[in-house]
Amino acid sequence: MDNEKALKLMKIKKFDEAALLLNKMLEENPRDPIAYINLGNLLIFNNNLDHAEKYFQRAIELDSEAATAYYGLGNLYFKQNSFTKAQENFQKAIELGLNDADVYYMLGMSLINDNHYILAIPYLLRATELDQDDEDKLFQYGLALAKSSFLSEAKKTFHHVLKINDNHSDAHYNLGVISLYHDEFNDALNHFETALQIQSDHILAANGKKKVEKLLYDEKN
Repeated sequence: MDNEKALKLMKIKKFDEAALLLNKMLEENPRDPIAYINLGNLLIFNNNLDHAEKYFQRAIELDSEAATAYYGLGNLYFKQNSFTKAQENFQKAIELGLNDADVYYMLGMSLINDNHYILAIPYLLRATELDQDDEDKLFQYGLALAKSSFLSEAKKTFHHVLKINDNHSDAHYNLGVISLYHDEFNDALNHFETALQIQSDHILAANGKKKVEKLLYDEKN
C-alpha cells in the first residue's frame, strides 16, 4: 500500500512527500527491493543519476529478477546518452517478463539513437500494439519505418498519427517527404503547407515547400 501511495505522490509531482514515505519504508524493511526501485525512479526525476544507479543496483542485489530495476537502469543510462547500456538493461527487463509498452518503446528509442533503425522497428511495433493511441510511439515507429525505406508502411503509420492528432506537424512533414519521393508534388505541397500552418517555424517543412514549388514551376516551364 505504501509503495502504491508513493507512486501516486510521484505522479502528481509531490516528490518530497514520496521520498519521506519511501525512506520510511526502507527504515522499516531495508531488504525491500521495490522501495529501492521507487527511490531510484524518484532520483531520476530529480536528475540525481549517480545516486539513482546505486539504488537500482541495490535492488538487483536483493532480487536479481527485479525487472523494473533493470528498466530503471535503462532509463538512467538513456538520460546519460549511454544507449548501448540502456539497450542491455531494457532487454534484460523484457527477458524477465516486463511486458509494458514503455519498455519496448525505450528499447526502440535507444536503438534509434544508435542509428539502428531497422533493429528498432519490432520493438516500436510492439510498443504501438500495447499502447495503440499514443501518438509519440506511433510517430517514432513511423519514423523508423521511413528511415528504413519501408515507405508504404510509414505512410500508413503517419496517417494513423493524424487520426489521433490532426495537428501533428511532423507527421504532415514526413508524409510530404514520402509524397515528394514518389513525385506526387501536389500532395507533398499540401502536407508541407499544412505543417507550416500548424507550426509556422517548421524549417524542414519550409524548405520542402520551396523545393516542391520550384519543381512545379520547372514542370510548367
